Amino acid sequence: MVEPRNFSEFDEDDVRSRPARSTRPRTKDRPDYSKAATAFVVAVDRGRVTCLLESETELTNGLITAMKSREIGKTSVVVGDTVGIVGDITGDEGSLARIVTVAERRNALTRTVDDDAELERMIVANVDQMAIVIASENPEPRHGFVDRALVVAYDQAITPIIIMTKCDLSDGREFLEAYKDLDIRIIKTQVKKQKGSELDEIRKMLAGKCTVLLGHSGVGKSTLVNALVESADRATGSVNDATGRGRHTSSSAIALALNPGWIIDTPGVRSFGVAHVDSKRVIGAFSEFSEAIEHCPKNCSHNEESCALNSWELDDVSKSRLESLRRLLKA
Repeated sequence: MVEPRNFSEFDEDDVRSRPARSTRPRTKDRPDYSKAATAFVVAVDRGRVTCLLESETELTNGLITAMKSREIGKTSVVVGDTVGIVGDITGDEGSLARIVTVAERRNALTRTVDDDAELERMIVANVDQMAIVIASENPEPRHGFVDRALVVAYDQAITPIIIMTKCDLSDGREFLEAYKDLDIRIIKTQVKKQKGSELDEIRKMLAGKCTVLLGHSGVGKSTLVNALVESADRATGSVNDATGRGRHTSSSAIALALNPGWIIDTPGVRSFGVAHVDSKRVIGAFSEFSEAIEHCPKNCSHNEESCALNSWELDDVSKSRLESLRRLLKA
């Protein structure tokens, strides 16, 4: 027969305590990365980041491979970022450095996925110009896409440019009429020829700037890059005759040196949502309407009868720009 235990005889010394997960004392000290090498991100592909060192050393030709470290948490790293890196920066085959800091961005090109404002994807950062590349046809240009790209450009203080390719198929004059009064540089080119004054004009416009190319698949972005940068060797594709859409040939963004300047080729986009953009910043790009807008009713969408802009005296150019602004606000 088992005798019953008298639990009153036990004390705290008889209780087995679970040891702490770590016996290391906590500290407020953090690693010092003040001597981290500074680099420019030129490509990001499946967790591996290709960086160009700001100052080349005897150990490297400038290009190194790195990965995000735990220190930067959920901070994304995109092409155009300036980062701090530590570890193996020799650039030797198989070497891998760590990205420990991401410098503050002056702007970022971000799109909302399927117009869900909670799901944003950053494409590139720290760019001077956005070249919106469209084809005169095959695939057919779309005002909706161009308008949304302009909204993001105005929001982030990025200079927009429109490059229309395949103008040997159609002149695209009617389509471009909607943007004639927006003070946007517009260049028309026949990409197939790969030569001519149009290409020289593009080179001058990109020189000394960091420019991102944005456009649907099949419009000729990669073909244009190959014409501008001989060593680029970007894959090019065709347009599906059944859907009228281009086939994806680029899977990730990449920055290529123009000497001087950078051109960033991006994958073709199917959707470009702008639900994350503050409309007030877009309106700020149309400063001539600021005085009239002060008389608008609260929460005016500027697309309603009570909008003060409806009674404002405008010349023909201002009327055209107002029409564009209202179209952009509805993009």
